[in-house]
Amino acid sequence: MAVTAPLYNSEGARISEIELPESLFGIEPHPYALQAYVRMYLANQRQGTVKTKQRGEVSGGGAKPWRQKGTGRARSGSNTSPIWVGGGRSFGPRPRDHREHLPRKVKALALRSALSLRAGAGNMHVIEDVKIDPPKTGAFVRILKNIGLQVSTSGGVLFLTESKDISLGKSVRNIPYVQHRRACLTNPYEILRCRDVLVTKAGLDKLVEVFGQ
Repeated sequence: MAVTAPLYNSEGARISEIELPESLFGIEPHPYALQAYVRMYLANQRQGTVKTKQRGEVSGGGAKPWRQKGTGRARSGSNTSPIWVGGGRSFGPRPRDHREHLPRKVKALALRSALSLRAGAGNMHVIEDVKIDPPKTGAFVRILKNIGLQVSTSGGVLFLTESKDISLGKSVRNIPYVQHRRACLTNPYEILRCRDVLVTKAGLDKLVEVFGQ
């Protein structure tokens, strides 16, 4: 069964349907590949710079606080002990690298799975072209309304274009929950994070060229 998506003109009016490549938009989504990619993506955003001081790094120490016996208090050898206020911390976090890696083929499978999920749910939309010069946020908002895309906290829109367009980027960047990306740089996490994907026809060709192998 062919996979199709609605095709809109530059004003957001539906004019026809366009057939999508089944190899990129019509596969059976692979849950493990999607879960592994999202885990890797989020892990790679972590800085891993948090650090606490151990008992050998805090100031203090040196002389024994009081003699070992005869005071009635518990024995103690240093005021840098973790059980003292101001002492070091036992087993605290240390700087580390949280990065994870996935095989190239698993990443490609995750991308095809994410695109197939959106296409299968009817959330893939193709627009002929969008030209907004000078930048006008309201002009792009009208296009979204004409298409029928509702932008809210419950689901955003990922807008994919073939190349960088400064004027178009300025028109989109102030709209909450709308992400503008070059098609060749998108990833499964961004696709899954947004409910709808809007791609220009040239951006669709670039998706097929880069990821459809």
